[in-house]
Amino acid sequence: MTPTLPLSHLGRWRPGPAATLLGGLGVALAVALVAIGPARLVAQVEGDRGILPVATSSDVEISGITVNTTGKTGWEARLEGWKVAQKQAWLKAGGPAMPDSTIESMVTAVVIEREQIGPKRYIATLTIVFDRARAGQYIGGMATGARARSAPLLTIPVLYSGGVAQVYEVRGPWQQAWAQFRGGTSPIDYVRPSGAGGESLLITAGQPARRSRAWWHNVLDQFGAADVIVPEARLERQWPGGPVRGTFTARYGPDRTFLESFTLTANDEAGVTRMLADAVVRIDAAYTRALEQGLLKPDPTIRQGSGMDPALVALVQRAQALEQAKQAGAAPTDGATPSATPTAAAAPASTITIQFASPDAGAVDAALAAVRGAPGVQGASTTSLAMGGTSVMRVSYAGELSALAAALRARGWQVSVGSNALSIRR
Repeated sequence: MTPTLPLSHLGRWRPGPAATLLGGLGVALAVALVAIGPARLVAQVEGDRGILPVATSSDVEISGITVNTTGKTGWEARLEGWKVAQKQAWLKAGGPAMPDSTIESMVTAVVIEREQIGPKRYIATLTIVFDRARAGQYIGGMATGARARSAPLLTIPVLYSGGVAQVYEVRGPWQQAWAQFRGGTSPIDYVRPSGAGGESLLITAGQPARRSRAWWHNVLDQFGAADVIVPEARLERQWPGGPVRGTFTARYGPDRTFLESFTLTANDEAGVTRMLADAVVRIDAAYTRALEQGLLKPDPTIRQGSGMDPALVALVQRAQALEQAKQAGAAPTDGATPSATPTAAAAPASTITIQFASPDAGAVDAALAAVRGAPGVQGASTTSLAMGGTSVMRVSYAGELSALAAALRARGWQVSVGSNALSIRR
C-alpha cells in the first residue's frame, strides 16, 4: 500500500535553504526567458562581438557619391546609377576627360553606403574604388608614396553612449565604422583588432586609462604594434528618434595625449552611420596632421624595457644611483685604489627565470620594480604574462643566485630557490 502524508503535516511544511535557492533560480531563469527571450539570452552568453576590418589596399577610394537615376526597370536604373557614380568619382578625383569605358575599366569596386531601389528609380550613396596601378598615372597627385608612413599603431575605438563606455564588449557602430574604413591610402598604419575571442577581454574600455608600460608592452606585442591611438566618440541623443550629437576626440599614446576634437550632428538614428563614417575620415586627417608635425612618434618608454611609468622609472634609477654611490664610497683602507676593487657589474651576467604572482597590473609593476632594484640586476622583462595567475620574467643578473634571493627577501618577498630559477610572492 502506498504511504500517505496527512494534510495537517503538509500545512506545517516549510522549504529548507536548498529548496529556496533552487526555487529562486528557477523563477529567475523563467523570468529571464520570458522577458528577453531564449535567443538573446544565449547570444549574451556567447558574446558575438567580432567585426573583421575590410581588406586594406592602396587603391584610390572616392566616397560620398550620390546618384538619382531612372530606367525601365529597377535593375537598369541601378546600372545607370553606377555608371553616373563612376564618372562623378573620376571628376572628383581630378582625373582628365576620358571615355566612360576607359573609366569603368579602372574601377575595382563599388561600395554601397546606402541605396533605395524602386520599380523604375535608383537613389544611392556610393563609394567608387579605382585601381592605383592603372589610375595612378592620371590622378598621381593623390598618391601617398612620397609621404611619411607611421609605425604600426594599435587602434582602440572607444564609444560613450547612454552613459556606458564600450569597445568590443558588443558589436557597436563606432567599431563597425573603423572596421569599414579603408585606410590603404592613409599614411597611418592602423592595426585594427576584430574584437573576437579573447581580444574583447584584453582590450576593454578601461584599457586606454592604464599607464603601466609593462602592461602596454605586452598588449602591443600581441598585435605587433609600436604604439596606441584612441579615437573616442561620445553620442548624445536629444530625444528618442530625434537628433544625435556626436563629439569625437583623437588621442594617442599610453597617456591618452589629446590631439583634436570636433562635433557632428545627425538628424535622426538613420543618419548616425553616415555621421560616424565622416568622423572616421576627419580623425584620420587629424592623425595625419599629427604625423606630419612629428607628434605621432612611438613612446620610447614602452620599448626601452622599463615596463613602468616614467616617473617610477626615474625613482628606481635614482635609488640605484644612490646605492652604487654608497658602494663606491666604501673603499678599502689597505691602500688599494677604488678602481682595483671588483664590482658586481664586472662579473659575467647570467639569465635567471623568476616566477611571480600577477593578480593585476599593479602586481606586475611591483615585481618588476623590486627585481630591477636589486644590486647586480642588469635587466628584467616579462616573457609570459598571466593576469590573475603566475607570470614569468627573464632577468639578466651578474652574481650568485643566492645573493639575488637574499636581496629580494630583504625587500619583503618570500623567495623559493630552484635550478637557476626563483619563485617570489608577497
